[in-house]
Amino acid sequence: MATSRLILLHLRRSHAPLHHALCSLIPSRTPPLHPSYFPPRLHFPPAAAFHFFHSRSIDDDSGSDSFPIPSEMVNWSEGVSQISSGEDSILPVRALISLLDSFHDLTGFPWWITIASSALALRILMFPAVVLQMRKLKRIAELFPKLPPPLPPPLSGRSFIDQISLFRRERRAIGCPSFLWFLASFSIQVPCFLLFVTSIRRMSLDGHPGFDCGGTLWFQNLTETSNGVIGSGSIFPILIAALHYMNVQISFRKSSLGKDSGMLGLLAKYYKSYLDILTLPLLVTGYCIPQNLSLQHPAIRSKLGLPDKDAPTAVAKFEQSDAPEMTFFDSTKKQHKVSAKDLKPKELLAVSIHLMSKDQKEQAISLLLLALDKDPDYVQPLIVMGQILVQKGLLAEAIESLERAISKLCFAGHPTEDEDIDLLIVASQGAGLAYMQQDKMAEGIVHLERIGIMQEPDEPKTKAHYFDGLVLLSSALYNVGRKAEAAEYLRLAAAYNPAYNRLLEQCEKDEGDFASDLVNSRRRDY
Repeated sequence: MATSRLILLHLRRSHAPLHHALCSLIPSRTPPLHPSYFPPRLHFPPAAAFHFFHSRSIDDDSGSDSFPIPSEMVNWSEGVSQISSGEDSILPVRALISLLDSFHDLTGFPWWITIASSALALRILMFPAVVLQMRKLKRIAELFPKLPPPLPPPLSGRSFIDQISLFRRERRAIGCPSFLWFLASFSIQVPCFLLFVTSIRRMSLDGHPGFDCGGTLWFQNLTETSNGVIGSGSIFPILIAALHYMNVQISFRKSSLGKDSGMLGLLAKYYKSYLDILTLPLLVTGYCIPQNLSLQHPAIRSKLGLPDKDAPTAVAKFEQSDAPEMTFFDSTKKQHKVSAKDLKPKELLAVSIHLMSKDQKEQAISLLLLALDKDPDYVQPLIVMGQILVQKGLLAEAIESLERAISKLCFAGHPTEDEDIDLLIVASQGAGLAYMQQDKMAEGIVHLERIGIMQEPDEPKTKAHYFDGLVLLSSALYNVGRKAEAAEYLRLAAAYNPAYNRLLEQCEKDEGDFASDLVNSRRRDY
């Protein structure tokens, strides 16, 4: 599924979780709260939690909240802004993430144990190659003194090519292994290490389901970046440098290479010194990386009074005209204006989301309408527009926009692509909740039941959205007295996320305050 880095930047934080909306929609045995207690908008979870909607929610500085919008590739090109597009991960990364997911589902371990045990398993798998390399290197060390020098001796009159040819013939004659065995372990371990680290990093940046609460000790949330001089930001760099130094000392402590008086022993001594010196750059680099990552976090930059580095470089200034113009700032070019009519639909969508996060909803709507004029079949602007209309309290108009998106997605039958299925799930959730906000429970349930009849998706994020929809459907069914059906959908959700087991038990026994427990079960994660 394509992901847009620009959209992800603004789908990070939300200021009020979904349980407020659920609490206001599910009947409670306790006296009802004052109507003003619940804001008139829909409320959805923060991106760091990923408990109800495992996706980013739009960061609205005005305090308004949003439902998740599946991200899409946005390519700022042709002089607008060079924002790199979030393309799909490469096949090995996707395969490893799928393997880690399967192992996590099979064992039920927390994510930190899953990651640690997977790293251990990776080392065990590579251990035979290390042993084989050590045997080859031992054989090379035994036979190396019997070989002629690889470089021609001074004043010998031999050319470099002749000396190398003689060296290779003698090496083959006495059965000396290839010197490429020196790189065997490196060529295997480094790609595997980079693949493993890249996969874990991608899961963390994408807010993989369960990563927000799958850590331990001081790093409970695996989606957050480390920071601080004495705190968590300095612990891992020190550990990395210390473990590297210990590994070097242990590796060379009983090695006979350093005791060799020949050229091989001299090279081994220089190599050990090089590895010892490398400890300091590792420490500095290990500290600078989390520091720089933390300085890129919008919240940290905001507290330090720094400009938002991740925000688009384009700052839109709209005139009262049919074709608004936007002012762009480039560090290497002068300020210039671009007409909105010159932008592509995807670029218009990206700018509208940025404007939405700055509470410039009217301008965002005008750009979304322009995007729809250019591409009437473009579904994402309809979903974003529905979000904006919900924030403005125009629930009827929001429902119309979301239902248009649903009709376009289902025009040629039930969608089969992961992206379209994800969009259909989110649009159905938004339309269902908008109806429920209007106390039209029957109409809302119709949209949510569309999710209930779907087959369980395979893609992790779409699957998370799917089960979120089942939880919403169960809450709506419980609200209208259809508790047996609500319990049936909760069973499916509990099989995916065991945290819902307690809610399922209460729903089946019809004891306690179901709405209150639904809220409290998630409140501890915020």
